[in-house]
Amino acid sequence: MPKLCVPVSAFLMLANLTAPCLVIGCFGQGQTYSSIQEVRVSGLPSLMARSNDPSDVLRTSLDTILHDRSVCCGKDSALEDSLERAEPSSLKDLAAKIQGSHLLSDGRPIMITAEYFEPAAINSGMLIGMLGEKHALLFQWNSHLYVCYGVTYQKDYDPSTGTELDTIHKFLLLDTRYSDSRRETVFNRETDDWNKVQGMMRLLPAPQKASGPSNLPPLLLLPC
Repeated sequence: MPKLCVPVSAFLMLANLTAPCLVIGCFGQGQTYSSIQEVRVSGLPSLMARSNDPSDVLRTSLDTILHDRSVCCGKDSALEDSLERAEPSSLKDLAAKIQGSHLLSDGRPIMITAEYFEPAAINSGMLIGMLGEKHALLFQWNSHLYVCYGVTYQKDYDPSTGTELDTIHKFLLLDTRYSDSRRETVFNRETDDWNKVQGMMRLLPAPQKASGPSNLPPLLLLPC
């Protein structure tokens, strides 16, 4: 039986893809579609840590993700005290310290959702979903902290069953220790050692309704 080859434009319409991709094959009986795609968060501020100290790198990375210094990490910010108590080299400890309710300097409450993922628990669906919603994440590799602002992944689609499988190939990272060409780097699953990855963390701030009446103006949080 001859193979059925679908034009690129028809494949994109079928798969309802919005990110740029490259179709790398046709399919016959028992075969699948395969495409390379990328999702990234654009417009992040170009901040550089004051020093290579893990505490400075952590604060600058959080500033890059949240870009709201009333939340983190300006003076009297909501997370200032929690960061002082957190171990900057441990994403797991950081998540435990900042998870929960916090107050801005004017008394308005916010809720911080901080979730740590061990390397074995990092899920392609979660990553692609978060980045697609413009939420960058923290990524710890070889004991250094990075901002993960995108991924390159392979999407396999089986038309006979309607199933899809996403496989991450590259993590697109920002190293806030630098402002030159070293700032942007890549973790490649095919060539870099996954055993040197210590985990990831997602961080989501949201307004929290106060328990009593308040005359304070509504809280506006910038999107991550």
